[in-house]
Amino acid sequence: MSTDPLLQPYQLKHLTLKNRIMTTSHEPAYPEDGMPKERYRAYHEERAKAGVAMAMTAGSAAVSKDSPPVFNNVLVYKDEVVPWIRELTDSCHEHGCAMMIQLTHLGRRTTWNKGDWLPSVSSSKHREPAHRAFPKLIEDWDIERIITDFADAAERMKAGGMDGIELQVYGHLLDQFWSPLTNDLVGPYGADTLENRMRFPMDVLAAMRKRVGDDFIVGFRYTADEAQKGGITAEEGIEISKKLAASGQLDFLNVIRGRIQTDPAMTDVIPVQGMKSAPHLDFAGEVRKATGMPTFHAARIPDVATARHAIASGLLDMVGMTRAHMADPHIVQKIMEGREEDIRPCVGATYCLDRIYQAGEALCIHNPSTGRELTMPHKIEPAKTRRKVVIVGAGPAGLEAARVAAERGHDVMVFEAQPDPGGQIRLTAQSPRRKEMISIIDWRMAQCAARDVSFQFNTWAEAGDVMALDPDVVIIATGGMPNTELFETGREADHVVTAWDIISGDVKPADNVLIYDESGDHPGLQAAEVAANAGSKVEVMTPDRVFAPDIMAMNLVPYMRSLQDKDVTFTVTRRLLGVEKSGNKLTATIGTDYSDHTHQADYDQVVVNYGTLPMDDLYHELRPHSSNGGALDQDAFISCEPQAVVRNAKGTFQLFRIGDAVSARNTHAAIYDALRLTRAI
Repeated sequence: MSTDPLLQPYQLKHLTLKNRIMTTSHEPAYPEDGMPKERYRAYHEERAKAGVAMAMTAGSAAVSKDSPPVFNNVLVYKDEVVPWIRELTDSCHEHGCAMMIQLTHLGRRTTWNKGDWLPSVSSSKHREPAHRAFPKLIEDWDIERIITDFADAAERMKAGGMDGIELQVYGHLLDQFWSPLTNDLVGPYGADTLENRMRFPMDVLAAMRKRVGDDFIVGFRYTADEAQKGGITAEEGIEISKKLAASGQLDFLNVIRGRIQTDPAMTDVIPVQGMKSAPHLDFAGEVRKATGMPTFHAARIPDVATARHAIASGLLDMVGMTRAHMADPHIVQKIMEGREEDIRPCVGATYCLDRIYQAGEALCIHNPSTGRELTMPHKIEPAKTRRKVVIVGAGPAGLEAARVAAERGHDVMVFEAQPDPGGQIRLTAQSPRRKEMISIIDWRMAQCAARDVSFQFNTWAEAGDVMALDPDVVIIATGGMPNTELFETGREADHVVTAWDIISGDVKPADNVLIYDESGDHPGLQAAEVAANAGSKVEVMTPDRVFAPDIMAMNLVPYMRSLQDKDVTFTVTRRLLGVEKSGNKLTATIGTDYSDHTHQADYDQVVVNYGTLPMDDLYHELRPHSSNGGALDQDAFISCEPQAVVRNAKGTFQLFRIGDAVSARNTHAAIYDALRLTRAI
């Protein structure tokens, strides 16, 4: 028997959980037509096979038609969901993984122009800022209907083989009733007393219990401290927790601290990189101590050491490592096998959640297999024939190509012009808040070292250097360099510096700085942050109608918190047309895509962020010597089949390029390129 606190079993009512690690409810947006079909099943089954004790699915499953699926939620108000739930639970139960599901009515945390185009309903007359729909103030017949919907959905989930249910009581309809900030009702469900505010969620719980019985496991995931003036305080949250325990109706408490009605509030509940790890863990421990109830919690618990502390210290009974399992679904297996150093780290980039909140699907920034288990298995199969693979560039794309090729058993050599690996990730990590990104590189370097990949740093590889190694496959992963050619002008902007120059420290910020951000991604605001912290007056300008659209909601929050108390302004719908010297100033000519209007403004420094252009000279030098001329069979690439294009019978090797050496994209795309290509070599 292991003495590791994380590997000890836990008895939850009649259910024996084989260890203390769970994935908490989250909606990866993989359902099809509102049903958790094969992709959804494969995603959870991968974690079940690797030993996670319990998966809390959905985030959250919608119980009513007027709770439309803004996150591509599972629709548990439909009878047709039952066989899909049964398939999901059966597949995970086969691996000893307990299965539960989170049910909700979104209330005002949705919109009306989805699903059946019904108005959202809430105990509040105010819209939620994040979703912007003004709700209908709920009526008595709505309350009765929704209580029945919850009970119906619970019955369906029991029929589908679920071990239990969690009700979402933070930010959604149930919590909107019990928070004084979102209850505008009068009468038995009004805001005048805590008992009245709690009545609706307790009525829902009672109705569900009548349907599913006392043996079925039911819990709340709820906010016990809204951390906002006028809301539920920590003291009242403890009182609520004690009332929940005393009801005898609940089997566990899953503790949340904070609110999620705005991007900043949600980012405090679900912290991103650069923020404190496990900020609410001690508070969850206070709830456990006050109630004696089985207590679960998850909020930026990204590593095994923190999770182990949570259990060993008696703060939690089950610890949620949800984003960590998106980065590496095999955490529990690696703990059991004594391979914790092999765990692919969660870097807190929160690419997963940010994509969901822009109506996308959850993807891990550096594990492209997550969510693609059906087409891109996490396990790398060995190749039938060992080949010589030469890779040029040790950024995220090049290192992923090296890792996967080596894991397949190939002989791998990597050239890198810089003294250290990392490419643009190393530049990103110059920001103290984003230094965790370097783990993307460090993990791959460790994996490469364990597989005897050879590296030549400080080497500007030329065609002769590559061909002298007599390679079978050459992969160009040289990335790109900043583009300073203004949009459709055909010429580079004069007298400007790049965001990279400012971030790296190669160029110091001047007094009055224009950050012209045409890409809308991290380097623009990173440069703005560097300049603002240096005391510069900063204007961030974009031709788009919003600034920094590619940074997305939760990652934008730390930038705004850093910039808003400094001399920084944001200008939208303005396009930089040219820059000229004017004495010791720079005169920028500024236009707009919306009219012929132009004007001029003076700055001390103009910084351009307009993506990168491929560093592809080596690729083009090698093309005539390659068998495929650099051509890529896209169908084979997409399906991870071997590349068989032959355009030059005299060529002695296959040639490919990946990542930003093809075109400016992001870290996930670069790593996905590398994985798709090399797992078929």
